[in-house]
This record gives sequence, C-alpha cells and structure tokens, in this order.
Amino acid sequence: MTANTQATPSFAVHIPDAELEPEPLDPAQIVSGDPVVSGKVLSADGKQLRGIWQITPGVVTDTEANELFVVVSGRATIEVEGGDVIEVGPGDAAVLREGDRTTWTVHETLRKAYHISL
Repeated sequence: MTANTQATPSFAVHIPDAELEPEPLDPAQIVSGDPVVSGKVLSADGKQLRGIWQITPGVVTDTEANELFVVVSGRATIEVEGGDVIEVGPGDAAVLREGDRTTWTVHETLRKAYHISL
C-alpha cells in the first residue's frame, strides 16, 4: 500500500465540546421556531464527508444525503416523507437515504457526528 500525502491523517476529536462554526439555514426550511445550525467538517476527500453538526430546537425540512450519523446529545423526531418516523437521542445511530425528504422536530439541541457518502 502506498502512502497518499493528500489523505486526511488519523485523528480524534472530543465531539461533545468541539467548537463549531455557524452554518446558514435557508429560511424556507424553517417550519417553526428559531433553529440555529452549526457544524464542523472534520475531513472531506470528494467521496466522503465527515463532521459534527448541531441544531437548536425547532422544526425544519431537508432533503437528505446518503448519511450515517450517531447522536451525541439532544433529541429529535425525523419524519421521512412517505416513510417512517424516526426518534433519535444520545447513542442512537441512524441512516438516511439520499433524496429522502424529511421534517426534523428538534426537541432538545441535537449534536451528531456524521459520515456522508458523496
């Protein structure tokens, strides 16, 4: 196996208190409340995106990517249009399919670590 100097080096991050940066939320996505989104990309190589994402309470809509995530803190109900209702909280892992249209009802500020396949 050859070394790839462009690859992200191995690393660790303490997710619960990692510093995040504000991420704009399209006002058209907000159904109710005043949710605020922040995040941090930990690595990206054009095929995969890994990071931390947080949202404060409120209700928002989204069109999903091909994503696996693990909830670190907080709680939310994710309604998949034409599909299931998913309840997530600390320690839960969830998979969302690319193109799923969702409505997120965030009950408590939710922080997750995610992996998106591009």
